This record gives sequence, C-alpha cells and structure tokens, in this order.
Amino acid sequence: MAPYKIRVSTGNFLCAGTMDSISITLVGSLGDSPKFQLDKCGRDFSPGEVDEFTLHSEQDLGSILLVRLHKEPYGAFPQTSWNCSFVEVMSPQGNTYHFPCYQWILGYHTLVLREGAAKTISEDADNQLLLLHRKEELRTKQEAYRYKEYQPGWPRCLDIDVVAQLHPNDRYSRPMATAFNTHMTVAEVELKLKGLLDCKNSWGKLADVRRAFWFNWSPTAEYVSKHWAEDRFFGYQYLNGVNPVIIRRCAEIPAKFPVTHELVAKSLRKGTTLEEEMKKGTVFLIDCQILEGISATKLNGRLQHASAPLCLLHLTHLGELIPIAIQLTQQPGPESPIFLPSDSEWDWALAKFWVRNSTFYIHEGLTHLLHTHLIVEVFTLATIRQLPTCHPVHKLLIPHFRYTLHINVLARLHLLCPGGLIDKALGTGVHGMSHLLAKGLSTLTYSTLCLPDDLRDRGVESLPNYYYKEDGMKLWEAIHSFVSSIIQLYYSSDNSVREDSELQAWVDEIFDKAFFKREASGFPSQLETIAELTKYLTMVIFTGSVRHASVNNGQFDFGAWMPNYPSSMRKPPPKSKGSMTFETILETLPDVSTTCYTLLILWMLSREPGDQRPLGCYPDEHFTEEKPKQLIATFQLRLAQISKEIEARNQHLPLPYHYLNPPEVENSTSM
Repeated sequence: MAPYKIRVSTGNFLCAGTMDSISITLVGSLGDSPKFQLDKCGRDFSPGEVDEFTLHSEQDLGSILLVRLHKEPYGAFPQTSWNCSFVEVMSPQGNTYHFPCYQWILGYHTLVLREGAAKTISEDADNQLLLLHRKEELRTKQEAYRYKEYQPGWPRCLDIDVVAQLHPNDRYSRPMATAFNTHMTVAEVELKLKGLLDCKNSWGKLADVRRAFWFNWSPTAEYVSKHWAEDRFFGYQYLNGVNPVIIRRCAEIPAKFPVTHELVAKSLRKGTTLEEEMKKGTVFLIDCQILEGISATKLNGRLQHASAPLCLLHLTHLGELIPIAIQLTQQPGPESPIFLPSDSEWDWALAKFWVRNSTFYIHEGLTHLLHTHLIVEVFTLATIRQLPTCHPVHKLLIPHFRYTLHINVLARLHLLCPGGLIDKALGTGVHGMSHLLAKGLSTLTYSTLCLPDDLRDRGVESLPNYYYKEDGMKLWEAIHSFVSSIIQLYYSSDNSVREDSELQAWVDEIFDKAFFKREASGFPSQLETIAELTKYLTMVIFTGSVRHASVNNGQFDFGAWMPNYPSSMRKPPPKSKGSMTFETILETLPDVSTTCYTLLILWMLSREPGDQRPLGCYPDEHFTEEKPKQLIATFQLRLAQISKEIEARNQHLPLPYHYLNPPEVENSTSM
C-alpha cells in the first residue's frame, strides 16, 4: 500500500469552515486513487486550520496531476459553504505537489484542482487530460461570467444586477462589507442629524462647510481649507492632487484661446515674453474641450450649468505652477472674456471655480471611473474567462483584481443608476456623465494608460515638484522589472508569445469588450513579442493599483473643503467681467444638500474600510514554484525601498505626497 500524505488548508475567514463531507480523489500520471473521505477525530476544516490525512493507494499513482475535491452532505447537517486555500500531497517517494485553490466552494459538487506549477497551453500539448481540464475550466467560467452593456458607449461589464448575485469569490469579505455599510450609514445619519442633507439653500458663508464631516478631516483637508484660494496651490493640485494627469505642456497658444504676451505680462518675470517661456517649456495648458456639449441636470429643482474652460499656467523660477489666464468656453469672443490674476478678486476666484468644477467632472467620469474602474473590470473578466488558473499570466494578475467586480456592481447600484448619488451630487447628473464617459472612451489611447508614454505625450517629463510623476515612474519601473522577470520564466521567445492561443484570446477580448476594436486607440488586439507582453501586463497592474490610488485616495482630502472641488455650478459662466461679488460666488457654488451628497461619495471612495492588501502583497500563493516566489520577494524589497525614499522626501514637504507610497497603494481597484 502506497501512503499519500494530504494537507488541506481552510481559509482564515469568518464562516470559512464547513460541516459538509469532504472527500478527495488523486489523479496521477499512472492512475487514480480511490475516493477517500477526509475525516479524522474532532472538527475538520475550521477557519485558518490545516488538516492532515493519509490516503493509502494500492498502486503507485505516478506524478499527481489533479485532485478532485468532493463536497457532499454530512448526515442531517445543513449544507454550508467552504473556503479552501490549498491542498498539498506528498507522495511515497517524498515529492510534494501543490494545488492552490483560494476560493469558495458552494453546494454539493466536485471541484477539480490542477497541480500548481504555472504552464502555458503549449506545455500541455501532449497531455489530453490537462488540455481537457483547461478547456472545461474556461467553458465553465465563460458561462458564469457574461458581459452586458450598461450604457451605450461604455466598456462592457459583468452581467450582474445586485451584489447578492456575485459569486462569493468576487465579494467583499464579511468584515469589509460590514465596515463599508456601517461607514456609509453613519456618515449619512450624521449629515441628516445636522440638518444638512436635506437643506437646499446656499451656504451662508464658506466657513460653514466645516460643519459637514468636520471630525473626519485629515491633515491634508485642513491644509487645503487654508490654502485653497492661493494661485500656487491651484496649480500644485494639477501636479499632485486627485487629477494629476490632465495638464500638458503648451508649445503654441491655440487659436481658440487668444492669449497674448500683453495680457499675461504681469504674471511673468521682467525681461521675458510668453513666447520665450513657451520655448523654454514653462507654459502649460488645461483644456476641458471634452466637456463641450455635455448637458447639465437639475439639482433640487434648479438647473445646473457646465462649461469647457481653458486654463494657461506658468512654471515660475521658484518651481511653482500658477494660473495666468482662464477662458470659460471654447469659443473666444466678447462674451467669453479671458480672466486674469489682475482682475477683481471675485472675478478671478470664480474663473478658477469653473476650472475646478470642470476638471472635477473629467476626474470623476474619466480619470477615475473610466480609466480605472470600468477598464479594469474588463481586464478582470477577460482574465477569468480566457486564462485558466494554471496560466502564468492568470497567476500574475488575479491578485490585482481583488474586489473589483464588487465595487463596480455597488457603483452601478448606488452611484450610476438614475436617481442615484451622482444624480444628487454632480451638476451633469447621470445622463451627462454617461455622455462624457462615452466620449472619453472614444478618444482613449493605449499611451494614456502607459505612464512613460503619457508623460512624454503631455510634455511633462521634466516638470519639477511633480511627485505623482516621480513616485509613479519608480513604481512603473518596479512593476515592469517584476513582470519582465516573471514572463521570462514562462516564455522563451517571441514566438512562444505569438503561439499562446489563450493569451491571444485574452488580449483580443479586452480589445473588443473595452475598446470595441477601435484601432485608433492603439490598444493591441494581439501580442507579438515578449517586450509587448511585458509592457501590456505592466499597464494592467499599474492601472488597477497605482493609477487608481493616485486618483482615488485623495478625493476626500482635496474635496472635503467644497470650494476647492465644487461638484456643480448653479449659475452659467459669466459673459463679462466686473460684476462678481462674494454673494454671486455663494449663489454659484453647490448648495448645502448637493455639497453633502458629494462629500458622502468622496468619503466612501477615499476611505479604506479594512482588509487591505498593499501593492506587492500576495498572501495567496498562486505561484508555487521557488523561482517566481524569489522574484516576488525581490519586488517587495524594491517596493520597501521606494517607500523609504518617499517617506524621506515627505519629511521636508509642507504637504506630504503619500498617495503612491506602496503601503498605501491597494493591490487592486477595490474602492
């Protein structure tokens, strides 16, 4: 009799254990074992426990290829779910075989796990059993995870209507779900008790904004409330605020924005001209053209207004980026004046409010929602549907999709639906946001999501004090190095990339479901080389982790003080100068109720409710071989070094930039 020692690990989660009967069948290269019940004295399969058993086989099974876990009724006990982490089998010859699972097993059925070594389909070419397992796994996943159209022109999404329909593998853990719901309820109750959530009046004075969420303010929010009106802080936020990817170098003033040297001379040093500054690369532009034609909605019975401003900024000799000219529409003329820092206090303040409001829409609709959440959802679904769990790319990517499906279903339920929070908080409402998002997708390019390319295209590679750029590039390079090392373990040549049919189906599905096969986007429909694959995977990981952290985690910090980040405008853009007053400002900015609904959104999206897995943290060992484990350890060491560098720099900054500090970057788009 050949003894096979079996170790079975149950996940360390609430209710992860089971009372059901668990049996196992070992499938080897020389034969199968008999079905064996995993049962010993005492309680088996408790949360966080590893149970050990010994199976005796009459024959040598050879190399263990698969294990079948049979989950069946146990006496009169009711059915319970089970979270299995992994199975390990030690053969009589002392060989250990690892079978990663890391999933919930529901109901009574048999789950087949494959030995954990990562393999592409070509490596299984001579084994019909393993080829069949790959094919059956993908067939099952494609039936369970289907696409649907949520809004015309949006990337396709998971065909699920409510969170309860999600498989437990894709849901928040119970503690995280409880914390999320509790925080949301407490925040809403607080605002209702203060009488703010239902108040449709203008703010009596800006200082009253502190009444909302005052005890939740962060040091950054406090800093923002003191410096928001300063021109230098206005410019700083387009480098290191929540939308650090919209600014670009201006080498030539566009005809639609007729700024001359004479207009901005007072904002420049003596002895220089606007043309000279543009040649030096110190003039930058924010162009909100994509908002042209986006409709506004009614909030609390009052029509809101949207515009598409342009803002010219100058990098001073002190390294400060300051606005020097603002036009509130895309059509120059007598009814679209160019506002300047030399204008009256409230004229200039209102012009900056319009830029802030417009970039709020671009940030929430495109930089945040489209470029991270919705695009990453397609990355997630394509990975589940087209790459079996044994595929090295699946193993590499799956930790970076944790909870993405859950948060996106929540967003469609509570934010993006008619009558949801966006319809209560944003001047565009859901209809205008939907239009904006569709426009944004129709112009989105591959280079936009590849940080080095994006910085080059925007002409901002040498901008000083651009901490998003500095930290982001360090993380991009660290991820790229890690991905490159992993890929070289499993792909020996460019031809091995081209011939990987599963990989090509994966990238083609993303091209189809996210970008509708739009070749002008630059997104590939197939991958030809190891270099192309490495860059693509770096982009996928960076987008779901680093890019999301940079545009998500500071939302409440920079938006808690509403004048810094207004979500709607109740009066149209002024057509002339000289008539603005403080009262006009208050009548234009969001009312109390709209402000509070916006703060609810920003508070929940910025707050990590626990159960965090920082960038590079992989507690689930999908890779079982030693070489990828060593590469993961090297990656983690590099992230730790980057963290030290960021913390050392931040000690000397009046406002630390910590959003891309690796311990604060979630592995996935989960909030």
